[in-house]
Amino acid sequence: MAFWQNIWTWLGGSGTSRNAGDQTSGPMGYAAPSPVEVNEDSAMQLSAVWACVRLLSETVASLPVNVYRKTATGRELAPDHWLSLLMARKPNRYQTKVEFFETLMLNLALHGNAYAKITKVGGKIRSLLPLMAAQIETKLLPDGSVVHLYHADGNIDALSSDSVWHVKLYGNGIVGKSPLAFGRNMFGVAQAAEQSVSKIYANGGKPSGVLSFDRLLTPAQRASVRENFATLTTGTDDRLLVIEQGMKFDAVSMSPQDIELLASRKHQIDEIARWFGVPSILINQNEGSTTLGSSTAEIISGFYKLNLRPYLERIEASVKTWLFTPEEANQYEFEFDFEGLLRSDLKSRLEGYRTAVAGTILTPNEVRRIEGWPRVEGGDVLLSQVNMTPIDKLGLQAPKGNANGPQDTQP
Repeated sequence: MAFWQNIWTWLGGSGTSRNAGDQTSGPMGYAAPSPVEVNEDSAMQLSAVWACVRLLSETVASLPVNVYRKTATGRELAPDHWLSLLMARKPNRYQTKVEFFETLMLNLALHGNAYAKITKVGGKIRSLLPLMAAQIETKLLPDGSVVHLYHADGNIDALSSDSVWHVKLYGNGIVGKSPLAFGRNMFGVAQAAEQSVSKIYANGGKPSGVLSFDRLLTPAQRASVRENFATLTTGTDDRLLVIEQGMKFDAVSMSPQDIELLASRKHQIDEIARWFGVPSILINQNEGSTTLGSSTAEIISGFYKLNLRPYLERIEASVKTWLFTPEEANQYEFEFDFEGLLRSDLKSRLEGYRTAVAGTILTPNEVRRIEGWPRVEGGDVLLSQVNMTPIDKLGLQAPKGNANGPQDTQP
């Protein structure tokens, strides 16, 4: 037990992913409370958070997934593998493949951890059902095993690591670090700014203030003044008020211009995008400049390579480690079809395919498979640049009448 306690100390932290984003400070002086309470629902009310999470979730979910069988000459698609069949139909009774990966990425992007309950029939995985990360507490037990405590309806279910598929961001090795929890101060400031804007509009843009007099008032007079002049600071009533008898109104709250509310909200969009690793331009923040490239295409390409690719690599490695048996891990590979995101226009693709076919890199049918076109007869052989001749026909005598073909030099 002492050994695992030392390991746990070295890993750092309590290994808890439940309620990521709560307001309590951890034992390491984790963070000060944010201006307002931050949780998944409140954070998702921020348009920038919604846009970032939606972009990550929908992009990953839209990618085709493939299972490949390793062969002596490379690898080939394995449509008969159980994971291929599961993703082709439904990962569980409630969701399609797209909806499943959207839920997985929603939890991974916000909480740094994504969980799916594994259901087996006859020793084979037949269902993967997502579990909400905010309801799961992952713990390292004294014997070195990992258990997931699932909190629902006042009950706690203990799930072994073998019955849960756990994908995590970087962290202590047991749980991933939650962007929502670590960024809660910034998310809280953004939420407070949104609430301030709501109050300003709900109040007709009126600042709070002090109504002063040059003489003392009785309690009855004070109550009457409050009743008659309340619309100076509250409500949307814009009727003309006449102030007399030495009364004077002084605003005491700062105006939106004074607190630079508009500039602050624009800055928060950049901050939120930074937490999720999303270029601001991809969530419709068009101001400012970027160092990723001078064109939108370069920015998108950089986002796919630097932000999405690590997510996909984590999921792919997790499938191989936790969903495949050791025998399957040696025979199969699971991959997202990532290249589809980076496809150029049709003209550029055709030029590239022509070069690949002429250079004996791809066969015509491989090109047609990439584009989703039907196979053609004779399209499975590599062609050379010499009159696009099949590579296994090079050096053979050309048909009669072909002046450019090899000539018989025998007398």
